[in-house]
Amino acid sequence: MTDAGGGRAASRPPLATVVIVTFRAAQFLRATLAGVARQRVPYRLLVVDNASTDGTADILAAEVEPDQVLRLPENTGFAGGVAAALGRVDTQYVALLNDDAVPDPDWLLELLRAADGDHAAAAWTSLMLLADRPDRVNNRGVALNAAWYGIDVGADEPVAGLPSGSRTVFGFCGGAALLRTAAVRAVGGFPAEFFLYYEDLDTSWRLRRAGWTIRLVPTARVLHRHAATSDRKSELFHFHNERNRLLMLVRCAPLGIAPAQFLRFLVTTACVGAARALRRQVPDEANFRVPLRLRVALSVLRMAPGQYRQRRPAAVRRGRRGSSDGSSANGPSPNGP
Repeated sequence: MTDAGGGRAASRPPLATVVIVTFRAAQFLRATLAGVARQRVPYRLLVVDNASTDGTADILAAEVEPDQVLRLPENTGFAGGVAAALGRVDTQYVALLNDDAVPDPDWLLELLRAADGDHAAAAWTSLMLLADRPDRVNNRGVALNAAWYGIDVGADEPVAGLPSGSRTVFGFCGGAALLRTAAVRAVGGFPAEFFLYYEDLDTSWRLRRAGWTIRLVPTARVLHRHAATSDRKSELFHFHNERNRLLMLVRCAPLGIAPAQFLRFLVTTACVGAARALRRQVPDEANFRVPLRLRVALSVLRMAPGQYRQRRPAAVRRGRRGSSDGSSANGPSPNGP
């Protein structure tokens, strides 16, 4: 891949490959590419086009070198796009960036500065700000809540007053993060079968179980058009959001959590069905539709055995880099065998 960026520093071998996975985001992609081009350190670029049909190919042909584009024959989702990209990355780090996010000129520099000499961490997540309200946080990492659902940490918090120093978080957000390439590969890479959603939380959890830590770098900032390229009310969103959460628990959570959460999902489905049969009021949202919930349940049953076989043992706490205790102020402790 062609090296780019960094002005005079571009003569130095790049440490990171910036990976942008895109799907029908032509209206945002130029701004993202322009933001990457302004980075002050050398980098390699790889844009994964998930078979877009909205003019994305024309934009990439005009603005990106051919060897910096990987066009897939079908839409594999964000998870599949990252998984495909990892096979072509030959730098020490891979930097993930959403196709509707615009990084500050020092974004990659700040991430690489944080990574330099930090041998305990395998991922560094950015401070993502809302593009339409840049004084508010989109997220400063991801975590689990008490019900074993993923959350954006700090969502809608004011930016003013946030500490500027790096700190440990539970997980990185795949929308803007720097990852240690070898570490991600060692824990199995990105779960392409997830397609969309929970792939970053799942990968974060597997890195933590392997003994790595994950850090927030508040000085590495991006503006993000939150949910601009996805419809959070759609059945596509709710199907993958519900299914992948359960599959992640199969792969990562303490034994017993996944079966309990699956049973809870089935009980909730039965209650929703009974309420509809009795003509009681039920929220008019896709995840309260019984057919969709049944599709989720069947998909989990079909995929769970294979996902469990990919489960890896947690690192021994002593004698391993970083901490594997997985503690988080934003959710339950995810320890487990």
